Amino acid sequence: MNNRLKVLRAERDWSQAELAGRLDVSRQAVNAIETGKHDPSLPLAFRIARLFDMPIEEIFNDGE
Repeated sequence: MNNRLKVLRAERDWSQAELAGRLDVSRQAVNAIETGKHDPSLPLAFRIARLFDMPIEEIFNDGE
């Protein structure tokens, strides 16, 4: 799954650790999602979308 998480985080000048704290996950989890090594759970995807005030589809896509 492709995502814009790294770009969105950089636009706000947040570190991975800061984003992780805002999402209540580990920095390693943020890194794994950003690099495409791990897809977020649906509840986490909703938290990310709410944090960035964007629809999930604008952050994550399946490449189709």
